[in-house]
Amino acid sequence: MTEHDLVIRGGTIVDGTGGDPFTGDIAIDGDKISEVGEVTGKSKREIDATGLMVTPGFVDIHTHYDAQATWDPYLTPSSQHGVTTVVMGNCGVGFAPVKPESRDELIDLMEAVEDIPGAAMHEGIKWEWESFPEYMDALDKRSYAVDIGAQMPHCSLRVYVMGKRGIDNEPATPDDIAKMRDLTYESLKAGALGFSTSRTDLHNTLQGDPVPGTLAATDELFGIADALKAYGGGVFQIAATHREMEKEFDWMLKMAKDTGRMVTFQIQQIDEAPDLYKKMLDHLDEARAQGVTNIRGQHSGRPVGLLMGWQTSVHPFIGFPEYRPYAQMPFKERLEKLKDPAVRAEITGGKNVDKLGDFGTFITTSFHKMYPMGEQENYEPAPEDSIAAIAEREGKTPAEVAYDAMMLNDGQAMLYFPLFGYSTNDYTAIEATLRHPQTGLSLADGGAHVGAICDGGTPTFMLTHWARDRSRGAKLPIQDIIRIQTKDTAEQYGLFDRGVLKPGMKADVNVIDFENLTFTHPEMRFDLPAGGRRLWQGAKGYRATILSGVTVSENDEPTGNLPGHLIRGEQPAPAA
Repeated sequence: MTEHDLVIRGGTIVDGTGGDPFTGDIAIDGDKISEVGEVTGKSKREIDATGLMVTPGFVDIHTHYDAQATWDPYLTPSSQHGVTTVVMGNCGVGFAPVKPESRDELIDLMEAVEDIPGAAMHEGIKWEWESFPEYMDALDKRSYAVDIGAQMPHCSLRVYVMGKRGIDNEPATPDDIAKMRDLTYESLKAGALGFSTSRTDLHNTLQGDPVPGTLAATDELFGIADALKAYGGGVFQIAATHREMEKEFDWMLKMAKDTGRMVTFQIQQIDEAPDLYKKMLDHLDEARAQGVTNIRGQHSGRPVGLLMGWQTSVHPFIGFPEYRPYAQMPFKERLEKLKDPAVRAEITGGKNVDKLGDFGTFITTSFHKMYPMGEQENYEPAPEDSIAAIAEREGKTPAEVAYDAMMLNDGQAMLYFPLFGYSTNDYTAIEATLRHPQTGLSLADGGAHVGAICDGGTPTFMLTHWARDRSRGAKLPIQDIIRIQTKDTAEQYGLFDRGVLKPGMKADVNVIDFENLTFTHPEMRFDLPAGGRRLWQGAKGYRATILSGVTVSENDEPTGNLPGHLIRGEQPAPAA
């Protein structure tokens, strides 16, 4: 009789295909699933999954661990939320290729675009590469609690080829384009999962200039995309200005047709054009009607959520001259000052006059979009829960209500600001996008925006909110919620060896106490290199996370096992 390495017995299996859940066992041998159903053989180790849910490991295709992967083998917080595969190198920013004299510039770009402390990256990154293949080799020497895939980022590629001309967004010459095309082809041969670029006006340098590649002409974009076509692999990922998405769609569709490669871009509702996302979904319908299915929208599972507190990158008083004397104080000293009623009166009676720009002013003054987090997070709050509504009921100014809310929990309480996807004060737009056949779950931004956003736990949120707890709209079947963050995300990046629980597939598995699955409360930690800060939110309820047949987390704690490695290129499905 067969003796399996591991058997997970008696769980409710949600296999990633979208099929109905069923009760059964899963046998694992080596790094592959060997049986699913009723397993009668013996095993060296067993997990009793009675009353628990068993799913594939989650595949997160939009992260920014490019720097963190050089110092953190656990790639937290993603590994705390059942994620077993991450794809990084999104939005055109990354660290290869790079000439030694340009390293600081790439760190500055990552700090500006993704709000990762520059000091942490300066201390944490151990530079062992210049070319993209050398970067891949440096990652390949390391072991992780997840598998990682990388993409060629446009910013670093442009700086490497064009130097200051690339930084200044000068037009690329035919020779520049040929070199970028060849280096992209080289990256794909080394195992890159694709190429990424940023064209959004939200991504600027520390000096406020567009990041390299933002203004690239279509001849440059198509020249680079030709490398994907010639190689026959890779995804072309785009971060574009939201309000310009309709204008961008024509060339993106043409690229998808011309190259045959996956082209993917973000679809999110924005307040300045709240119905634009509907038009983008219509364009995807039109593309599908033409038989073009290799163009997909990336959507978030919940609104991109800014968290505002006294220790975060942004809060309502960040532009107040009255707050400025306290802004750089050590937190404990600052907190004592902020507790003073006279200081409170001075700040809340002040005025936002610093030059924050239109976007910064919108964020810091839109009290109707700010919500106290409270002790129990509510990521789909009602209009009456807003700071503006509370102020009106209580006869206070919004500034006073916001100030007092941030002072709770000894000054560590936060406000929630749903930035994109919440123009109607509910999840109408996100639900429509989530249900669309040509979109994919993405944009959790694990490892990025660590001073303002804490959405890396989106995989957990998809289970707790959409499949279990939602009260302000329809819930979705658990089998759909699992499929869209396992099979669907894996296949979008050509990873056909994972994301489904069936024999022959990679043994990446979660065992989850679904009924009791919860988040920990968001908090600010200072555990990055050089004492860098980052917002943190963990989870409780992951009884086991298994990667390549090895248990990497048990009862929400890492085991210390690190079987994860670099993914090189597309991964074929196992032979039938």
